[in-house]
Amino acid sequence: MSNITIILPDNSKIKVIKGTTVKDVALSIGEGLARAAVAGKIDGTLVDMTHKIMGDTKISIITMKSPEGLDIFRHSTAHVLAQAVITLYPDAKPTIGPSIEDGFYYDFDVAKPFSPEDLYKIESKMKEIIKKDESFERIVMSKKDALAHFKKDKNEYKVELINVIPDGEEITFYKSGDFIDLCRGPHVASSGVLKAIKLTKVSGAYWKGDSKNKMLSRIYGVSFPKKSELSEHLEMIAEAEKRDHNKIGRELELFTTNDAIGQGLPLLMPKGAKIIQILQRFIEDEEEKRGYQVTKTPFMAKSDLYKISGHWDHYKDDMFLIDGKDEILALRPMTCPFQFMIYKSSQRSYKDLPLRYYETSSLFRNESSGEMHGLTRMRQFTLSEGHIICMQEQLEDEFKKALSFITSVMKILGIDKDIWYRFSKWDPANKKKYIDNPDAWDKSQKMMKTILDHLKLDYVEANGEAAFYGPKLDIQAKNVYGKEDTIITVQIDFALPERFDMTYVAKDNSKQRPMVVHRSSIGCYERTLAMLIEKYAGAFPTWIAPVQVKMITIADRHQDYAEEVIAKLSALGIRVESDFRTETVEYKIREAQLQKIPYMLVVGDKEIEKKSVTVRTRLGKVTYGVSVDAFIKEITDKIDTKKID
Repeated sequence: MSNITIILPDNSKIKVIKGTTVKDVALSIGEGLARAAVAGKIDGTLVDMTHKIMGDTKISIITMKSPEGLDIFRHSTAHVLAQAVITLYPDAKPTIGPSIEDGFYYDFDVAKPFSPEDLYKIESKMKEIIKKDESFERIVMSKKDALAHFKKDKNEYKVELINVIPDGEEITFYKSGDFIDLCRGPHVASSGVLKAIKLTKVSGAYWKGDSKNKMLSRIYGVSFPKKSELSEHLEMIAEAEKRDHNKIGRELELFTTNDAIGQGLPLLMPKGAKIIQILQRFIEDEEEKRGYQVTKTPFMAKSDLYKISGHWDHYKDDMFLIDGKDEILALRPMTCPFQFMIYKSSQRSYKDLPLRYYETSSLFRNESSGEMHGLTRMRQFTLSEGHIICMQEQLEDEFKKALSFITSVMKILGIDKDIWYRFSKWDPANKKKYIDNPDAWDKSQKMMKTILDHLKLDYVEANGEAAFYGPKLDIQAKNVYGKEDTIITVQIDFALPERFDMTYVAKDNSKQRPMVVHRSSIGCYERTLAMLIEKYAGAFPTWIAPVQVKMITIADRHQDYAEEVIAKLSALGIRVESDFRTETVEYKIREAQLQKIPYMLVVGDKEIEKKSVTVRTRLGKVTYGVSVDAFIKEITDKIDTKKID
């Protein structure tokens, strides 16, 4: 048999016999690597460990330490889940089962949706399969045979998936035990590698995420190569649940939801609405200090506006359309087209620029049901939206000022250490998503990179994440479960000034095209509230807390004095609630602590005599005999300086 040359990632070369498997190559490098390996990568393509190498090539060994290895590991566990479900429920139809950021799921068409009680039985069956250590065997079929296989099983979902595969393209399956599934692969060598698993929840999910399709039953799970890693993960989840904004936000009566109103449409209760109001007033004051002018624009517009902007071509599926009898209207997904029309309402001069507009905007986006979650992903939300219209020579300075504004806000909120930056660029191959102007994309992306580098900003680059009209800097954060999301963006727009025919008169009296920076300052208010709930576990800094003081009386005879103190605090804008019930003081304090109120003021006979209050913080620190004026100074200092407690 002939020898072939393998090039390793460090560019070293080894000679092996033609037909050698990826596993053999891993063994030749080292037994430790072979034990950790889950797949190989040959000339950029992922392959199974059993794949035979038939010619000179470049190879990498993929282990669980890499994102690709973790993805393969989780996806293999999803196959074992499907195998267990089919064994226990032969009439179930498996559809798709991908790995996701924190685990995996599999969707099934079943007569009766799975219940949480079913999970224990399915998980037990999975452990039996794993114990058997069954191999994952790759099988190649023709399109005809593949269709015949799933038509025999009456699985219309797999048939639909196969039908969109181009004729002549290789169709692969993976067999484990008696279970065969349509899959590109690769997979771990055998099920025994999957040492520690846990099914976490069940939910409903539409086929392909489309509400027009059938509702399926989705099972979520996690898997790890070591039981200790699973234990650590479950402990992390338990801790995360204590901070989950969906849980705390409801317990503290900040927001609620109602099925009659609909998904993605949360109701902000008085305390939650108060926090949004506090943040909004703060941001709007800061906007005006920085030279932004407020606008107020309609919630909807004719389709004509969105055809000019390009949203009709690139964003229509995510918009809510309204039949306006004689015309089609759409609820606005963003405010920029409206503010551009304000700019165009008169001829602008270079002396007018930069022009900075801002608006606290109610926006509407038709999110799919599977994407919506609490206050972080909604169909209606409130955005601190702004647009800077400037000359090209002003662009870098305006971009820097916008970013400086954002970072100052993040610092005041106490979340500046929890964010990072992503430079989001276009994908030239995706003609449907992006305006097709390669030269303009290249120019604007170089401009943004220059600005980011001048700022010495530490950022990652991501292709295919830009807005359809230009590159953007995304400010990223993770929720308590580790899911990453974009909270704020700053975008350079080369396309919309041209589409809207925006001009200004230059010094030489020629008409020139301005540049536009799209930016937010605090992002979506509801999402920011969710972040703050999770950051502080509901114990907000005093300046943000919807109730800053709880006034507690020891007996009914102390109520008149308590009301005098409340009136004095309220006159200064301090948010106070009273608790004059005939419960014990200890009970009242405990309730105030559960509500995470920063301060509790207790008054009784001694306090009335000395014209003082007993101050108790939510952390349990107690100070007796504090004058009302001294307490006012303490709390107003915290509020005025926006101190993080």
